[in-house]
Amino acid sequence: MFKNNILIEILKDQVTPALGCTEPAAVALAVTRAKELLSGQIIELNITVNNNILKNGMSVGIPGTQERGLHFASALALEVGKTEYGLEVFKDVDKESISRALEMLSTGNITVTLDKSKTSLFIEIIAKTKSEVSKVIIEDAHTNIAFESINDHVILDKRTLESNNADGNKNNSDIKLQILDYPIQELVEFVNEVPSDELDFIQTGIDMNLKLAQVGLIEELGLGIGKHYINKANDIESKAKAYTVAASEARMTGYPLPVMSSAGSGNHGLVAIIPLSIIGTELDYSSEKIKRSVALSHLVTIYVKVQLGALSPVCGCAVAAGLGCSAGLTYMMGGSIDQIKSSIINMIAGVSGMFCDGAKIGCAYKLGISVDAAVDASAMARQGIRIPSDNGILGATVEESITNLARVSTEGMSNTDSVILDIMMNKC
Repeated sequence: MFKNNILIEILKDQVTPALGCTEPAAVALAVTRAKELLSGQIIELNITVNNNILKNGMSVGIPGTQERGLHFASALALEVGKTEYGLEVFKDVDKESISRALEMLSTGNITVTLDKSKTSLFIEIIAKTKSEVSKVIIEDAHTNIAFESINDHVILDKRTLESNNADGNKNNSDIKLQILDYPIQELVEFVNEVPSDELDFIQTGIDMNLKLAQVGLIEELGLGIGKHYINKANDIESKAKAYTVAASEARMTGYPLPVMSSAGSGNHGLVAIIPLSIIGTELDYSSEKIKRSVALSHLVTIYVKVQLGALSPVCGCAVAAGLGCSAGLTYMMGGSIDQIKSSIINMIAGVSGMFCDGAKIGCAYKLGISVDAAVDASAMARQGIRIPSDNGILGATVEESITNLARVSTEGMSNTDSVILDIMMNKC
């Protein structure tokens, strides 16, 4: 029996479709659940979020619309949301639902409040009809509905269940945490050994993300950064960068196509998948080799994100998905386990300072930088170049280096999000 089935479970839990930016989608999912708990028409919505949700929800486009922001995302969720859609909650949007959402928005009965005391992903929805009130809380992960109540009667409280879980067994909501039981070498061994048909869903993600990239290169979306890169592309790596950027532009403007996310982020999924697919195809690697490489890319991305947190002050597209992409590239091109580790270390040495200033069209450029860095880090590793452990935050091992990176984000940058958000809000 294949010994590491848990890694397949982690991949399937963390590699899922998402429509639009995951932060507005998560708020919309919570609103949708609050709506479904009630029998009447909602007349008031009070939404409370933490720094990161507000930061990433301010400027990003809502799929299928010309609108932006959490207020509109919430109003639209009242019209089209279905919890079974998960992070594809906006998939049924049409002109009529947009019109009704704008009408609801015009009443002024949707409020969004920042709770600075919440240091990890947090969304609280209080929805009111004329006779009922529901409350829904999502926390720690974009789809983790942790609390539900109707008229102050609690019908779900995962937090209580988890605190009373005396046997110490991990439940499904924290299955991703189990990836820390596997050092990088074992993740590589897993992608070597896992039966190919177990990774068919990885190919689904490749196809999904490439489809959006092609849209971004053809249609007039965003700022035209992807087209800028494809017009000057003179090698395979430049083409991979252009496709990744174009997909991000399309996604950030709200183009109504889903992407396959990685570790809770659509943009992470673009970086983790597209460069490997483009480069692998251009170099005639087999579809199976590309799938295995993308699987490793996802696993490393998840490994890093578990330590950084679902949302962080640093740009996860660079310091999580970028690390995964570089590891996947090195693996695909025949690099040894030591070279795969070196590529991750080289990435940490190079991009650890890139911070996250919210989800917006400019993220596409950050994705381009991340792809460039991943390609360079992999190439250096395969040439025997590894930034030494006495440099900066690097540790004696790749795992220690990742832990140090996470510590800089969670401890050293604890006030960064507040400063960034203050700047963003005072511009409006």
